[in-house]
Amino acid sequence: MAMKRPLQCMLRRIYRRGGSFRSFTALPEGSTTTSPSQNLIDLEYECSAHNYHPIPIVFSRAKGSSIWDPEGKKYLDFLSAYCAVNQGHCHPKIMKALAEQAQTLTLSSRAFYNDKFPVFAEYITNMFGYDMVLPMNTGAEGVETALKLAKKWGYMNKRIPKNEAIIVSCCGCFHGRTLAAISMSCDNEATHGFWPLLPGQLKVDFGDDVALEKLFKEKGDQIAGFLFEPIQGEAGVIIPPEGYLKAVRDLCSKYNILMIADEIQSGLARSGRLLACDWEEVRPDVVILGKALGGGVLPVSAVLADKDVMLCIQAGEHGSTFGGNPLASAVAIASLDVIRDEGLAERSAQMGEQLRHQLMKVQGQFPNFIKEVRGKGLFNAVELNSKALLPVTAYDICMKLKERGILAKPTHDSIIRLTPPLSMSLEELQEGSKALHDVFELDLPKMQKEKPATVSHATSSVCDRCGRNLYGSS
Repeated sequence: MAMKRPLQCMLRRIYRRGGSFRSFTALPEGSTTTSPSQNLIDLEYECSAHNYHPIPIVFSRAKGSSIWDPEGKKYLDFLSAYCAVNQGHCHPKIMKALAEQAQTLTLSSRAFYNDKFPVFAEYITNMFGYDMVLPMNTGAEGVETALKLAKKWGYMNKRIPKNEAIIVSCCGCFHGRTLAAISMSCDNEATHGFWPLLPGQLKVDFGDDVALEKLFKEKGDQIAGFLFEPIQGEAGVIIPPEGYLKAVRDLCSKYNILMIADEIQSGLARSGRLLACDWEEVRPDVVILGKALGGGVLPVSAVLADKDVMLCIQAGEHGSTFGGNPLASAVAIASLDVIRDEGLAERSAQMGEQLRHQLMKVQGQFPNFIKEVRGKGLFNAVELNSKALLPVTAYDICMKLKERGILAKPTHDSIIRLTPPLSMSLEELQEGSKALHDVFELDLPKMQKEKPATVSHATSSVCDRCGRNLYGSS
């Protein structure tokens, strides 16, 4: 039986290439030759879980803001691996730290000490102004760590009765794909089929400090923490009203609730400040970092807090085999060095202004199709008018951008997130804006004529839990 499987896998790939089974391809229209890219896409389709719907382009090599596929075609990256590559792909300083450390020591586990993690711990706590750090690997692990920390603090310090601790989060939030994270989600696609979701969760509208205080007044004795993104990324780069972060800080202090900032996407210079919370000069009780902390090289995450919070967790109560490993610690130090030494926060703020100015020009030329351009720093989104685009979707727009050498990805059907590496040049930003203009001017009319109208069988975007329609078509 085992001998038959490779043959069956190969035959299925041949069948799918020849038929119409698949709806995506890396081949130019009209081509009958199978490309190296298509072979790899087919192989992944057969042998990997179908939990992603990628834009059909295969990364083979990358440097700075540029990507090359196996055929040698060059693209500009306007996604940055969901903000994990703020420093640019394969930054020489980060790669040097990786190579040097990889030849000396890669893993000790936390059963023993190593000579890199203490240096990293001192560096990151000094840089962000907190007493202590708890190292993990992925952003989702960082979120889980912060939730456990908040609950433990709530029971130990706030004296919340056993089994009654509550975490408050925001409608439209995204904190990962773990069971705890999706239990806070308003995205039915993320929650359906994974019931029962975890209890002890309450929701509040993002940006509404009045509703937040109402909830704190009603349930404050049981609420351990308020977990939020200072700028909501997966929701479509949603920026709260000015003064909201300060109001959150005041309310959390007033009601003795931990203010927990998920800065995994918005932090590390992405928004034009080292942390997005720095826009209003507020200091959360707990900060979660990830993505660009690993410089696009390794998964590295960290939870920062002061001793009165962090020391609620003791030995044996939480951990990670790879968290704080010497290889990740060396890479994270280099990643933070690059952000500081190259002034990436300041650069992000300046280049973000330029990019939004360019995008608003495109919006002015196509106001029926572009509903809004928004962002801070190089954390930006273009929201489209889905009804005006019909039957074309944001995904179709991104496919045409890919053909023009620009890589972007939609979120929630009608929004295109534009988050290039913070090292991207002004000329490269202009290439991206021009490509978007050309797609609307040259490609969209053809697509609207040629793409057949289809009846959507998509599930309702009204949240099962809070009743809000956050992701409905514009």
